[in-house]
Amino acid sequence: MGASVTAVQNLTLAEVLKRYSGGPDTGVFTDGSCYGNPGPGGWGAVYVKNGEVKGQDHGHDKHTTNNRMELCGLIAAYKMLPPEEDILIYTDSNLCVQTINEWAHAWKARGWKRKTGPIANLELVQELYELAQSHPKAKLTWIKAHNGQRWNEYADSLANAWAREVL
Repeated sequence: MGASVTAVQNLTLAEVLKRYSGGPDTGVFTDGSCYGNPGPGGWGAVYVKNGEVKGQDHGHDKHTTNNRMELCGLIAAYKMLPPEEDILIYTDSNLCVQTINEWAHAWKARGWKRKTGPIANLELVQELYELAQSHPKAKLTWIKAHNGQRWNEYADSLANAWAREVL
């Protein structure tokens, strides 16, 4: 997978808002990025209702992987939501969606073990799974990456904010 358009163009949040307008206008949008894998990377999450930003967060790690940053973005998303919020949480990581929606329940039942070997990023998967369970009305879903949807591009810009001087 190549770098995103937002990352390549190094778009700030203001530039993303000016350039993009499509896609859902309510939800929590997350993204993770990594320059090299492993390498330096970042994550971002933005909580939006009717096109208005209700909350956002971002962070980075000097030595990480893309999957770790995707998981961190999702953890931040759940942490900014009230427990009973009925909302969609969007990520472009199908691996994260499958991990939380399909596999984690069985892994937990087996003592956090997979039939085929260790679970990568186990501490993050466990934290994310518990947060997802504590937000029963929030639904985690996949969104296509880098296709011009405003808030998905915004989350991507947050995930890459560490690599530029202006948010």
